[in-house]
Amino acid sequence: MSRIYLDANATTPVLSDVLHAMEPHWNARFGNASAVHAFGRDARDAVDAARDQVAALIGGKPSEVTFTSGGTESDNLALFGVLNAGDHLVVSAIEHDAVLHAADAIEKQGVAVTRVLPDSEGVIQPEAIAAAMQPNTRLVTVMLANNETGVIQPIAKIGKIAHKHEALLHTDAVQAAGKIPVHVDYLRCDLLSLSAHKMHAPQGVGALWVRKGVTLRPMLHGGTHERRRRAGTENVPGIVGFGAAAALASEWLASEDPQQLQQRRDRLQTALLDLGEATVNSCNAERVPNTLSIRFAGVNAEELVIAMDLQGLAISGGSACQSGAIEPSHVLRAMGLNDEQAHTSVRFSLSRLTTDEEVDLAIAITSAAVRRLRSL
Repeated sequence: MSRIYLDANATTPVLSDVLHAMEPHWNARFGNASAVHAFGRDARDAVDAARDQVAALIGGKPSEVTFTSGGTESDNLALFGVLNAGDHLVVSAIEHDAVLHAADAIEKQGVAVTRVLPDSEGVIQPEAIAAAMQPNTRLVTVMLANNETGVIQPIAKIGKIAHKHEALLHTDAVQAAGKIPVHVDYLRCDLLSLSAHKMHAPQGVGALWVRKGVTLRPMLHGGTHERRRRAGTENVPGIVGFGAAAALASEWLASEDPQQLQQRRDRLQTALLDLGEATVNSCNAERVPNTLSIRFAGVNAEELVIAMDLQGLAISGGSACQSGAIEPSHVLRAMGLNDEQAHTSVRFSLSRLTTDEEVDLAIAITSAAVRRLRSL
């Protein structure tokens, strides 16, 4: 059975060019990037080159890029790195758990937290952020693109509001980078989180971009790595792969391929709507080109995911971190969907490697599975 992978918002396969860039750093070029001898200097050069590539993807300066173990650490570092007891945090209710759970934890340490709901399309309105601001607001955090619905948030407008109140803006760009153009100055953000494995690089590596002049308190204590922002020996092969993937993403974004990816997503969407009693979540909002959140009335999402997996099609019943969970998606509930609507929602997320033939097969498999489950 040939398998089709349409769960790219959970993770992506590593590109062959990325693997090729990484391979020498597991063996021949294995040095510790902190060492002063030739092996160490070679590793440091490789890390610095990757830092240049990641910075170029988001329009930042290389010195502002701090490598981490992934998006979760980057999000945690952004919050715990700038907030202190007595500060106020404004956070959207549709964030990834890496942000929401960090907000819960820091609230217990004396930071006041205001959670802002989206509108029915899953958009965090700037006016809602403005209404939540307080004199002691230190940080606003709103993701750039939602991992479940794909909705792109008005970060530039939110950043303007945050800065008007002398607060910092953090945005989780894990699901946006490599799919849409990202530029930190346009977004008016001060901190931005990235994850390598969402853009065809390995799992276990990410980055936090920190604008020059922003003081960041480290979470890990040890050596002077990453300009004292993140102690620990750098994951050189992973970082090199991240850099290579960032450079490839920059090239891809400059081509016509993003439009072709959206056309594949839209063709899938149109065909599935033709099944009847189907609704696209956030259909009227701007979305990243690869993501489709859709619900089929009368069809349990987890049953549908399992049925399609047995036919060789991989999708998600919600955000990847919630697959198999009994609780309905917090994102869909925040948008106003009831439990039944949330439990009937599934997510298709295509990648740059998705072909027209795979979309055709996905349509056929999904159509058959939905009809069968509805007939039971």
